[in-house]
Amino acid sequence: MRRRSLLLAVPAGLLTLAGCGEESSDKDKVGASVSPEASPDASPKVVDGPLPAITGGTKFGEKPVVAKGSGKPSTDLAVKTVIAGSGATIAEGDWLRAHYLGQIWNTAEVFDNSYDRKKPLVIQLAQGKIIDGWRIGLAGKKVGSRVEMAVPPSLGYGEQGQGGIKGTDTMVFVIDVQETFNGKSSAKGKEVPQDDVALPKVGTNTDGKAPEITVPKAAAPKKLVSQYVLEGDGEVVQATDTLLLQYKGVLWDGGKEFDSSYSRGQLADFPLQQLIKGWQEGLAGKKVGSRVMLVVPPDKGYGDQASGEIPANSTLVFTLDILAKM
Repeated sequence: MRRRSLLLAVPAGLLTLAGCGEESSDKDKVGASVSPEASPDASPKVVDGPLPAITGGTKFGEKPVVAKGSGKPSTDLAVKTVIAGSGATIAEGDWLRAHYLGQIWNTAEVFDNSYDRKKPLVIQLAQGKIIDGWRIGLAGKKVGSRVEMAVPPSLGYGEQGQGGIKGTDTMVFVIDVQETFNGKSSAKGKEVPQDDVALPKVGTNTDGKAPEITVPKAAAPKKLVSQYVLEGDGEVVQATDTLLLQYKGVLWDGGKEFDSSYSRGQLADFPLQQLIKGWQEGLAGKKVGSRVMLVVPPDKGYGDQASGEIPANSTLVFTLDILAKM
């Protein structure tokens, strides 16, 4: 899956000089190389079939076995909710975490599946990030649903195809939607006491609003501080991970906010290795689903260089909700 340069989405300052290129993931294909042209029809027709039968792995979360397509596929996008979930409704622009299997209509050749990797895909349902078939076909579905779709070339990779997928191939997908995230998402972990009066206090609200950060009137710590505010129960973050985050940053001196994903109403996805050392060291080892408070001294932040609204030699305080690993 090819990702566009993260410089396009990163607030001023948070990337180090290392973050100037593109990143490629291993095998994910649904967001790999979307058609260079937007769909000519702003509202493509969605039909309920035909779709091949799912003959095995019929439970949500199980790797499905899908029959070969019978006859000619529709030239429209065919979508069916196989298992109806009861979670949040997915909207275009949301991020989602999902397991999926993809195969070719007329051969039943599986070209990709996340079940064998044991790693669901986390991706945004936005034009240019994901093929149009997913972007259109999953909008309006609910978390916990299994969705089957047949995606014609015009809503997939177009006439040029992608990898072993020819420009004439209709792709069949089975998608198990596990979770969705948007600009109103929050961590939902267990509250952890904040007892040290010499450290900032961070709000524990989980309503998607920016938590308050109260900075004490005291000298800033000289070393990096990384503590749970809400402790989740997800995977442990590795130094090489890319994370989906909500965050806010304020200056220790005066408590002025200098950056926030909440104020933009958009989540941030960052490769941890491309961020300031305070984030790299402070988030590695923490669990997905957590809210973390970081106090970043200048030597782990921007040092003696000013950056945007951050003066030189500033100690920074962050609250970060780790929503997912990419």
